[in-house]
Amino acid sequence: MKRIFLLLLPAMVFCSCHSNRQDDEAAIAVTLKGDTIQIGANSPILSRLKTEKVTSEPYSMEFSTSGVVKAIPANYAEIASPFAGRISKSFVRLGQKVVPGSPIFEISSPTFFETGKDYYQAKQEMELALKSLKREKDLLQNKVGVQKELEEAEVNYELKKKDYENAEAALKVFQINPDELVLGQPLVVRSPIAGEVVKDNIVIGQYMKEDADPVAVIADLNKVWVVAHVKEKDMRLVQALNDVEIRLVGAPERPFTGKIYHISEMLDEDTRSVEVLIECDNSERLMKPAMYGMVKLSDKAAEVVRIPTSAILQEEDANYVLVALGGNNYRKQKVETGVSKDEKTVILSGLVPGDEIVTTGAFYLIDVR
Repeated sequence: MKRIFLLLLPAMVFCSCHSNRQDDEAAIAVTLKGDTIQIGANSPILSRLKTEKVTSEPYSMEFSTSGVVKAIPANYAEIASPFAGRISKSFVRLGQKVVPGSPIFEISSPTFFETGKDYYQAKQEMELALKSLKREKDLLQNKVGVQKELEEAEVNYELKKKDYENAEAALKVFQINPDELVLGQPLVVRSPIAGEVVKDNIVIGQYMKEDADPVAVIADLNKVWVVAHVKEKDMRLVQALNDVEIRLVGAPERPFTGKIYHISEMLDEDTRSVEVLIECDNSERLMKPAMYGMVKLSDKAAEVVRIPTSAILQEEDANYVLVALGGNNYRKQKVETGVSKDEKTVILSGLVPGDEIVTTGAFYLIDVR
């Protein structure tokens, strides 16, 4: 019996040591079950983790994007000649103020002469057709006319009238008043808008083709647009914007303000962004078209959840935090993040006030399997 006990003693000692080693390993083990991380009570990782309660706070959502200054299309006109010809006179200089209809330059054009000639011919033929129609009506009323000839006169008049209206419209398209047209005179090209001459390339004696580039630019720059491009993920924030601040590269110390004029309904497939037009007062003329800058957009302050950015981990295409469940257990909670600022990040969904999350040391648990 004594011999048997002596033989069993080493086995009992071995089993006891093995059991103790398993208990020790379990006490420091870190395991993952589903989305829950379990940390052993004696794990050194526990001392490296810090947690805090999630709270809400008033915060004004904001983000920045690039922008470029542009003239408002309705307040910008490039002036070219509608006909081929030679410039014979200029009426403007750089910086000059103009109003709609102000003469810009004068051009002698054989094509314009033919257009005027066609107008007068169409007008004369319409007047003759009208006289013929009146005569046929009088003849029929006096019972010496023929109904068929009256109908033909009516058709002819309608055709000639349409030709005249087309010729008249062709002149008006080029801001030519048919009542002031004098056959043989040069064409006076006029400004379609009020503004200032910001470009003047008019050269007396210069021959211009029909497709020649504009020789003058008229613009009203008292108001301008800043064109910003907002990323797809920030689109919903644009709908509730309260303030817009612009800082141009050429004047970084001077902030400009503006209001959203239009948000494009179309998403650019290449940049995954929408175009936002911001209207700005430019009475001081400090904002020049083509200037580049940064646009900061913000909305009214509202209660939001913000947590330390250090608490956020990334897994594949999702962000998550570790929510303390008690008993050294932590759940991987997916979150949707917003703007990050001052080492804090806005949480759009996934957390509510009162949740307790790991704010320091979460990265020790990134590779837990």
